[in-house]
Amino acid sequence: MRVLITGAGGQVGTELVATFAAAGHDVASFTSAELDITSRDAVRAAVVENRPDAIVHPAAWTAVDACESDPDRAFLVNGLATRFIAESAALVDAPVYYVSTDYVFDGTKSEPYVEWDEVGPTSVYGASKLAGERELHPGSSIIRTSWVCGYHGANMVKTILRLAGEHDRLSFVDDQRGHPTFAEDLAGMIARLVTERRVGTFHVTNQGAVSWFEFAQEVLRAAGLDPERVQAVATADLQPPRPAPRPANSVLDNAALRLSGIPLLDDFRDPLARLVARLSAD
Repeated sequence: MRVLITGAGGQVGTELVATFAAAGHDVASFTSAELDITSRDAVRAAVVENRPDAIVHPAAWTAVDACESDPDRAFLVNGLATRFIAESAALVDAPVYYVSTDYVFDGTKSEPYVEWDEVGPTSVYGASKLAGERELHPGSSIIRTSWVCGYHGANMVKTILRLAGEHDRLSFVDDQRGHPTFAEDLAGMIARLVTERRVGTFHVTNQGAVSWFEFAQEVLRAAGLDPERVQAVATADLQPPRPAPRPANSVLDNAALRLSGIPLLDDFRDPLARLVARLSAD
């Protein structure tokens, strides 16, 4: 297949390029510097020139708190730019595989969210990503994921390890729960969905629901450090408060994968151990 990938410099995009290339596919990849997805003409030119069989679109503005103070930019990058991707994809009859987020839900459900649950974002970021979902044409796919970490780019694993090197005690919230997801594993599942021509909405995460407090403990444990150094704090007690509301429940049930008979991604502790070992070796 010939696959066009946006956001190729990001933590998910980097893994997508490597995954598709390793499988022998023809990859046309673009970093944000190489393709301005907010330019309709630039997107159309890139798609028409490369004529991909599929477009994987993880490029986004993911600065959750910054989105609150600049909603126009959030909706331009996450919403309208996805319209340009979908419009251009239709010219070459290519499906779009759009990477979305747990933030499209309000987080009030007591059980994990399935793909068919009603959406209701409470943040500008979540609303702008939902706008992107709604721009897709029939025959495309939405891949919702959560709490993404990986070797490339900034993420919570790196942040926790850095803080552990700077402070004796760490504080993380214990009233936000989700599935940590590792970019390499996520890319592998997206590649499977693309090559099998799966359409519709899929929740794709590693397994194992934890709070951020519990996740921080697991990161320290993986690094051979004392997890008791992490203390729990309530979201309401964070100082300074975060501008954007976070879903209290971000746990995504990978129901569409499970019901399709597709094996789910590993428990997050397995890729976490590999990532911490790789970071420690650098």
